[in-house]
Order: sequence, then structure tokens, then C-alpha cells
Amino acid sequence: MPASLVTVAYLIAGVLFILSLGGLSTQESARRGNVFGIIGMLMAVSVTTLSGRIGNFPVLAATVLVGGSIGATLAARVQMTSMPQLVAVLHSFVGAAAVLVGFATYLDPRAQLTGVEASIHEVEIFVGVLVGAVTFSGSLVAFGKLQGFIGSRPLLLRGRHWANLLMLLGAVYLGTRFVGAPGEGAVMDLGIMTAVAGILGVHLVMAIGGADMPVVVSMLNSYSGWAAAAAGFMLGNDLLIITGALVGSSGAILSYIMCRAMNRSIVSVIFGGFGASEGSAPVKKTGDAAPVGQTVSVTAAETAALLRASKNVIIVPGYGMAVAQAQHPLYEAAKLLRDHGTRVRFAVHPVAGRLPGHMNVLLAEARVPYDIVFEMEEINEDFPETDTVLIIGANDIVNPGALDDPSSPIFGMPVLEVWKAKISVVMKRSMASGYAGVDNPLFYKEGTRMLFGDAKKNVDAILAELHKSFGAAGTDAPGDAGGGSSAARAAAQL
Repeated sequence: MPASLVTVAYLIAGVLFILSLGGLSTQESARRGNVFGIIGMLMAVSVTTLSGRIGNFPVLAATVLVGGSIGATLAARVQMTSMPQLVAVLHSFVGAAAVLVGFATYLDPRAQLTGVEASIHEVEIFVGVLVGAVTFSGSLVAFGKLQGFIGSRPLLLRGRHWANLLMLLGAVYLGTRFVGAPGEGAVMDLGIMTAVAGILGVHLVMAIGGADMPVVVSMLNSYSGWAAAAAGFMLGNDLLIITGALVGSSGAILSYIMCRAMNRSIVSVIFGGFGASEGSAPVKKTGDAAPVGQTVSVTAAETAALLRASKNVIIVPGYGMAVAQAQHPLYEAAKLLRDHGTRVRFAVHPVAGRLPGHMNVLLAEARVPYDIVFEMEEINEDFPETDTVLIIGANDIVNPGALDDPSSPIFGMPVLEVWKAKISVVMKRSMASGYAGVDNPLFYKEGTRMLFGDAKKNVDAILAELHKSFGAAGTDAPGDAGGGSSAARAAAQL
């Protein structure tokens, strides 16, 4: 294939990747963005294969067949709730690929570069292997934390920042030895640097607590992009450089946006972290004031009566909804309420779940209309006019301590101000803390009701009660007591 045609095809593919990122910026255009990305990648792989730089087509075909089969099988089997883990593993593959490409490029006997060109090429190899090794090991640790193999509590070793600095300086020193060094000595330096970078990646992510995991996944996405760009420099592939730069820069921007949404410093997230094991008792410092008050429990039937008696309902999904896979019956209940005149909307916090956009994806899977899904800044002002808020599996993102408790580890983080509604129903398995490991004063507020148990079973029960109530009440308007004594009590509470 002529070089000019390859260049034009790469340019078109690059434009398609840019359109893909633009399409993914909103739910309405996300499907179109995915299509652009698929077409661009198919074009990139096809043109690269036919460019004349590939010499062993049978090996390439076998590799694509095996890899594609494994990828398609995993993608079909992985549940939406496990998508954060899948993304973390995919990031590790990109890092491993960059490391392997670096070693293969350096050991390629066909390379005939000399002088400054050889030095520049070796610097490219060094940077690509370094970033790839950090991405690979860090992504594996992130996968372990998301999957539960590794506890979410941050590993805060004494002098950890100095240890990170020493490992980085050691890697740079090995890089100076590697560039321009002959033969086996250079390979050994590159191998030692890879091991050091791998340990650095493990230590960096181990020091980050569970509350910051969505940002960590986003940052690892950025790292994988830069690793891919470095591989593009090593291979002399312009499109791989462009694609890697797009992924790296967009991941970095997303991480920055998420840190702003959490009122967190991106530097502290990368090198610090906070949090405790999910489900553990909240960790308090000496002198911290415990939440005041008692919790009030409700049943699924009483919750259904509250929802039926409401004219304005907001649903706040969290990771508990993802674990219970309750999004489908939840939307059925929301649709039933809307069909009978209740205004129902969904409020999504930027860091809800374990992955950027996790809740949006789950709601889209349940076919929740885009026009009733709102981001935090779009809906926070509406809570005072809301009759009932249904919080399903969310914890830290609805914690009032983030706004009024300076001693809280999440102080300053913007949250959904659900306590301003008339009634807030919190669906949880127990009184355990969230992923950040801090207690939630919301549970003890006067207008809060606790609905304990499995979210899927409770939502199914609520849906059954709504069907029964609306069936018995006919077309009664929301707020009527026609559904029985529970509805009458719910109307009184509102």
C-alpha cells in the first residue's frame, strides 16, 4: 500500500477517534461515539496490516483470532457491575504491551540507528517501558481492590513519598546507564528498571484508599494512553502516537474534573489516598463527635406508600445498586410512578460507583430515559422541593459531614444534599460505613428512614406493592389515601 494512502487513512482514523471522544461526552451521543471508535480502529488495524510493514501474516491472523475470541468472550460474560474491574485489567494489558514492545524493539536486529538517532530511540524505549510497567502493576492492584482480592484500606507506609522518589530516581539512573550502553549490560539495566517501575506502580496504587478508586481508574486510563503513545514512538507509528495522546490527555482531564468534583487535590490522590475497608466500622479520631440521634426503620410496603403519596421523587443510585443489580426493577417502579402522575428523576454523583460514569451506564442498561437522569450540579437545588428521595446503595456521596464536619476525611467534597428533602429513604444492607470508611450523619436525621436488606429484593417488594396499590386505587392521584392505611401514614409524613 502506498505510503501516501497509509497517511491519509491514518488521518481519517485519527479524526474518527476524536469524533468518538466527542460523542462519548453525552449519553445521547455515546452510541454514535462508540460506532466512530469502532470504525476508526478497524481502519487503523486494516491499514497497518496492509501497509507492507507486516511480514508474517499467519502469525498475525492467529494472534488476532485468539485475542479477539478471548476479548469477545470476556466482554459477553462480564456483568455491568464488574465493568470497573474489566477496565482495570484492560489498562494492565496496554501497559504490558508497551513493556513487551520496548524490549522487542531494543532487541530487534534490524535496527541500524547510530549516534543521536540511536540515543533518542533508546530514550523512547526507556520511557515506554517505564510508563508501561507502572501502568501494568498499578492496574493489577486496582483490579484486586475493585474485585475485593485486596482490601480497600490504603497502605500508608512511613516515608512512602521518599520511597517513591527513590524508586523514581533509581529508574532514571538506570535509564542513564541504559542509553548508549552496549549489549547485555543495557538489557540488564532495562530489566532492573522494569522491576523497579513495577514495584513503584504497586506502591502508588496500594497507598490509595477505596474512596478515590474512580479517580485511580481514570488516571490509569491516562497512563495507558501515554504508554500507547510511547509504543507509537518506538514503532514509528503516527496513528498510535495520536491515539495514545488522545487517551492520555482525555484521561488526565477526566481525572482532574473528578478531583474537582470531590474537592480533592489530584496530587494527593495520586500520592496519598484515604479510606478504610468497605463495610468496616467507621474510623474515628479521639475527640470526634459521634452522630446524634436514632435511626428509624421502614419496610418495603411503607416505602412504597411514601413513594405513592409523593408528587416529586428523586432516586439516588450508588454502588449498592450495581452489586444488587437492581437497576431494572428500580426503573420499572419509577416508570409506574411516572405513569400515575409522579415526577421521578435520577440524581447521579460524579464519583458514584467504582468507575467514572458507572451509574450512567447501569441506568442506560435499564433503558432509563436520558432526560430524567441529572448530574449533581443540575439537581442539587431541587431537593428542598422534593417529597421523597430514594437512596439505593449510596453512602459517601450523600454524607452531610462532607459539608459541615471539618474533621471528616471527605470534608469539602460536594455531595447530593438529600437531607433537604421532606423524606429520605436510605436502602442499605446494614449500618456499615461506605468505601471511605466514615460514618454518615444522614442516617440519624429526623427526615431519614432506613430500609435494610438486599436492594434487589427490596426494590422488587416496592414494585409489587406499587402494582397492588395502584391496582386497588385505580387512577387515584398521588397523595390520595386510597391505597390504605400505609398510604395515609405516608401522606401524613409528607
